[in-house]
Amino acid sequence: MKAYIIRRLLLIVPTFVGISLISFCVIQLAPGSPVSFKLLGMQGSMQADANTQKIIEDTTRAYGLDKPIPEQYVLWLGRLVRLDFGTSFKDQRPVRDKLFEALPITIELNVISIFLIYILSIPLGIYSSTHTRSVSDNVLTVILFVLYSLPSFFVAMLLILYLGGGEYLDWFPVYGTSSLAAESWPWWKRLADHVWHIALPVFCLTYGGLAGLSRYARAGMIETIRQDYIRTARAYGFSERVVVLRYALRNSLIPILTLLGTLLPAMIGGSVIIERIFSIPGMGRLTFDAILARDYTTVMGALAMSAFLTLIGLLVTDVLYAVVDPRIKYD
Repeated sequence: MKAYIIRRLLLIVPTFVGISLISFCVIQLAPGSPVSFKLLGMQGSMQADANTQKIIEDTTRAYGLDKPIPEQYVLWLGRLVRLDFGTSFKDQRPVRDKLFEALPITIELNVISIFLIYILSIPLGIYSSTHTRSVSDNVLTVILFVLYSLPSFFVAMLLILYLGGGEYLDWFPVYGTSSLAAESWPWWKRLADHVWHIALPVFCLTYGGLAGLSRYARAGMIETIRQDYIRTARAYGFSERVVVLRYALRNSLIPILTLLGTLLPAMIGGSVIIERIFSIPGMGRLTFDAILARDYTTVMGALAMSAFLTLIGLLVTDVLYAVVDPRIKYD
């Protein structure tokens, strides 16, 4: 196992280089320049006369944007090795500081969402698989399919309208992660206020994955409980609870764990919309604002961080395979 983990950690390096190279080229080849955008504005309000053009050329040279794209990438990668993500074109702040401010918020939202998804979807899948074609299974299937079909931004707008002080109830805040005066409150009150603020965003990040994963859990359990060794366990006289939880559940978790590697990047991508709607200063909102401002360094820093977290998530998934099923060996 140790040798496998070391190999996978070493494999992260070329994979990360490939991902970052493609992302860097796509960003650089996109229309628009951060320097022109910053000086002329989104609508080109300033006249592009000779003086303005000279300022653009000098600023482009100062940021190193006049160099060929391969050379720019090598310079960026060299700084990244030293954990130097560069300086933001937008506000001249170090990108590393901006990422370290936004990353904990996004990680918190996604970790809570993933935890809720797995802690709820697995019991729902077990219940549906052991009560197939019953009234409760049919009702649960309809509800989950409806939830799975609803876009997160649509649900977020509905929650704001009906529960966030729109035209109906004012039960939840819809802006930020804490109240303005929360810093002077006791820790327990700050914690309650923080949970109150992130309740709606976490729900929007959770319900889609919950609906999809519970269906995968149901399908995996149905396939597992039809195996011969499950019939043998029942023939030995074990209770249905022991058969399902001890023998069937563990062997049906592998397909669910496979989805863990894709769930994390999908939720990070989905948090862009949710963080923007609820004005949460996380990685999603930071990336979105950086894209609008053509802030290449911030965009690349956010993409690099997301790619690294995704690769780590895939590694954790492979390790969990061996934990769940001892028959899997990484020799």
